[in-house]
Order: sequence, then structure tokens, then C-alpha cells
Amino acid sequence: MQTQSLQPLSDALLQTLKKIPNNSGVYHYFDGNGRLLYVGKAKNLKNRIKSYFRFLPTLAPAPNLSPRIAQMISQVAQLRYIVVENENDALILENSLIKQLKPKYNILLRDDKTYPYLCVDLQEDFPRITLTRKVLKKQGLKYFGPFSSGARDLLDSIYTIFPLVQKESCKRGKKACLFYQIQQCLAPCENKVTKEQYGKILNNALECVENPKKILKKLEENMLQLSEKLRFEEAGILRDRIIKIKQLNPLSSVDFADIVDLDVFALACLDKRAVLVKFFMRQGKIISSTTHSIKSEIGFDMLEIYKQAILNYYANPLPLVPKQILIPFDLGESAQELEQFLHDKTGKKITIHNPKSGEKKRLCSLAIENAKEILRLEKSDNDAIAQALKTLLHLQNVPYRFEVFDTSHHRGAQCVGAMIVYDDKDFMKESYRHYLLEGKDEYTQMREMLMRRIEDFTAESPPDLWVIDGGAGQINLAKSLLRSVGVNLEVIGIAKEKLDSKAHRAKGAARDILRNESLQEYHLPPSDKRLQFLQKLRDEAHRFAITFHQKQKQKTMQHSKILEIKGIGKATQNKLLAYFGSFENIKNAELNTLEKVLPKNLAQLVFKVLSEK
Repeated sequence: MQTQSLQPLSDALLQTLKKIPNNSGVYHYFDGNGRLLYVGKAKNLKNRIKSYFRFLPTLAPAPNLSPRIAQMISQVAQLRYIVVENENDALILENSLIKQLKPKYNILLRDDKTYPYLCVDLQEDFPRITLTRKVLKKQGLKYFGPFSSGARDLLDSIYTIFPLVQKESCKRGKKACLFYQIQQCLAPCENKVTKEQYGKILNNALECVENPKKILKKLEENMLQLSEKLRFEEAGILRDRIIKIKQLNPLSSVDFADIVDLDVFALACLDKRAVLVKFFMRQGKIISSTTHSIKSEIGFDMLEIYKQAILNYYANPLPLVPKQILIPFDLGESAQELEQFLHDKTGKKITIHNPKSGEKKRLCSLAIENAKEILRLEKSDNDAIAQALKTLLHLQNVPYRFEVFDTSHHRGAQCVGAMIVYDDKDFMKESYRHYLLEGKDEYTQMREMLMRRIEDFTAESPPDLWVIDGGAGQINLAKSLLRSVGVNLEVIGIAKEKLDSKAHRAKGAARDILRNESLQEYHLPPSDKRLQFLQKLRDEAHRFAITFHQKQKQKTMQHSKILEIKGIGKATQNKLLAYFGSFENIKNAELNTLEKVLPKNLAQLVFKVLSEK
């Protein structure tokens, strides 16, 4: 990637435009500083790319472009392209590069999480209902879903109320276990229930899976019984389950007669915000729905968002696929491209339809109304802070999603790193990452951690901003690594002010220094909301790193302490671990338990040493 400044719409760019081939492919636009502006795909690269430009009297944006694209073209200084065999390959490559490189003028939809399904193998004698996010390689499975939320609570409730085989291990047992004693299983292992009797119970349970509201009354009765017996903790668990099952799908009562299995995608936009709603309809009922909030400073390209939404959601194998996808927008030629992609992925013909009337039109209208209502209600107090950070730090875009990095070690030992994620309103703990690091100094450790995160961009897209706990050296390191792979991602740093070569940590008056990509320093007062916000993110990353470091240190200390005991070698240590499961359990073990594993004299010695520890 070039780092010297180039002029937009120059003669050098014009010469490149004259050499473009007629092949299918993917193209990249860069600004004068080598920053990625846009990634697009084309059936014919030459025709598509030239359509962006006017060539006489000088090179300029074409007059028929949208304001967003015209602004982007006015900044183009470099063009690169990748030739592929066909348009379908170009479609997939375009989507992959947008997710990995996060170009400035592309709208990035984060990868869809894989929604869970409930499934049952009806070919078994005594089937269990299980939760899965994958297509299981087994014939005869029946799936229910997808469930955008509450699947685990529904499944746990099913097993609380219906005496089904509770665990996979129960299938291998030959004797009735605890579940039979507490009346949560009918012990088919001892032939205490016939296949026919069990089948009737299973069918009742599956009816509750298809209509979760049927299970609520029984759960509420159980909750009240537990409360009357003063078993409030157990009652509280059922209360929480009831709440989640009620929220499972508020639209489940909406019934459309004679409609096949459908997935519905609907987008509503308002100013700099948009909401994408997805309905999953099976057998005429909306079984679940989900929403995706999107923010953009450059406006919204509805075609691009719908394309990304379909490519992201159907990229992985799904247990159940619809007969048809409804979209209240004309995708033009892209509809055929996406249908070919769907056929290649699923092996089935799935049509994409923009209904103009009838029940399907009403279904799309319902989805759009839900998206508009979410837009009306949705408001984040952090919008003002994000906008203020953009202005203060001279960022190219408003940052809504942050990734914050920190490292921790003790004299070069137990070296670990941590990444926390904050997205618009809250910490996204499911996206947190721990790293075991090999480097012995903070600079090397940071380099290792950032490179591993960059390599993971294919699985989880880049954020809007990286926040590094460190100074100019760490910022330059991050910029260099991102530039080497062409990712459009900005970096800032937050570091403690040094007084007499020591970090100043006055409680309530922390003098932290902010630095932007240009290494410009900002000394904000402790009361500044922008500083306090970034300190909150940094402190969470520090907590996450320190906690992990302490766990690693404890493991090492326990490991070395056991091996220091005379008569304990690795074989004996492994024997203890096999019995107790962890070093912590060994440390907390009673003497009589240790004597079950070790000779009496050795057990007494281990107990004494670890007790002193």
C-alpha cells in the first residue's frame, strides 16, 4: 500500500482506467493517502468502472451519480481490481472484502450470528429434544426454528415439565437414576415406559416447541408452588424463564393462511440510522423475528444492505431454509445473482420476491412498520459522545463500535492480552477475547495480539475504532499493521501521564493523555465526558486483562507448588488432575479425599503443603 500522497482524479488514474479488462471482477478505490474508499463488483469491470467517471474535458465524477457516490469518486486517486471467473465469484468476493477491509463508503453489516434450532431424532426409540446451531449429519431429524432468542429457556422449561430422557448419558445407562427419583424421567432404561407412552409425551412437548405459549401456564403454576414453599431462588429462575418465553416472539399470533415457509427482510431508514428487520415464517406463522440497527454518516444504499444481509445470513449451512425470500425492494439484476448464490449454497431453488399485493405484501408492510417503530423508539445517549470524539480526534467517521486492547504480565511471565468490545450502547461481552502471548515486552505483546485480531477479521469484521492502551509507539505499530493488510480502520491511544517517570493515578483526577492517528496529544480535564467515556473502556479492558493474568498466574503457582513436593512427579500430578479436574480442586481437597488417590503418607504431605499455601 502506497503511503505518499497522490492527487485525486489525476492523469495517472486516467491511464489506469484505459487499461481495465472486460472480465468479471472486484474493484477497489483508494484516496490519495492509500486509504480504502470503496469495494464493488462487476460483471464487466471496464463498463462498470468507467460508468463512475466523466472523461471530458477532464476526469470527474459522472453527472448521474448519487451524492454519496459522487463524493466518493471525487476522492479517488488509485484503482485496483481483481479478475475472477464469473459474476457469482465476484459477488461473494466483494462481500468478503467489505467485511474484512471495512471501506469508508461501503455500508458494513456485521455477520449474522448463527441462530439456534431445536431438533429431535424421531427414528430413536426414546428421542430427546436438543439445541443446535449446525446442520447435523444425520437422516430423519426434525428441526424447529430458528429462534432469535429464548431457545435455551424454552428447552430447559420443556425438560422441567415433561418427563423426557434428560441427558444423552441416560441413553447409555441401564439403571434408573436420580431423574427418575425426582419424577423428571420415566426410566425407559428399565423399561418402565413403553415407546408408545413416551411418544405421546414427546408429541405434547413438541406442540409446546411449536407454540411456546402453551407451556407458560404450567411454568407459572410451578413458580407459585415454589414460592409458597419459600424456595425463592428456584422460583426466580422460573420467573426469568417465563419472561424470556413471553418475549420469544410477540408476533407469533399473526397468522397468514396458505403461505409457504418464508423469510422476510425489510429495511427502514431515518437520517443517519436504519433498522433491518427479519421475520422467519414457518407454516403460516411468524415463529421468530430479529432486528439489526445500522448507523452511517454517508447515507444508506438499500440495494447494498439487502445484498449483504442475504449473503451474510445464508453463507453458512442452515437446518431449515425457506421456499421464498420476501424483500419490499426491487433488487433488479442482483436478484438473479443472489438466487444463484442461494442455489449453490443450499442445493435448493429459493426465489427472491418483491410482492406488490396480497398477503405477502401485507407481511412485508408489517415488517417495515416494525422497523419504523424501532427507529422511533431507538435513541442512544452515546450518539453525542461518539460525535464529539469524531470532532475532537479528527476521525473520518463517527465511531460506534470500539475495540480496546490491553496486555498484562509479571516480569515477563504469564503474558496475556485482552480485547473488549463496546458497541453503541453497551459492552459486547460475547465478543471479548483473551490472548496467551509469547512476547516478553509490551511492544512485542501488543504486536502479537493485534496481528491475531487482524487475522480474525474474516470471522468478525473490524470495528469503527481501535483504542490502544499506550502511547505513540503502540499507535504507530497498529497503523503499520493495518496498512500492511489494507484495512480501513482508525486508531487512537490513551495513556497515563508520567510524573517522575511514574504513571499519575490520582483517584478522581487521572491525567490521561489521548492521541489520535497523527499523534496529536489531548490533555482533557478529568471532568470531560469524552475522556471519562474512553477511560471507562480502557478500565474495562484493563480489568479483563488483569483477571485473566491472575488466573494464569494462579495456575502456574499451583502447578509448580505441587511438583515441588517430594515424591510428586508429573505422572502423579496428572493422576490428581484426572481425579479432581483442576489445581484449584486439588488445593481445596480434604485429606480423606486425597487419601483415595495417593498413599496415606504422600496424601498427608500434599495436604500439609497446600494448606500452608
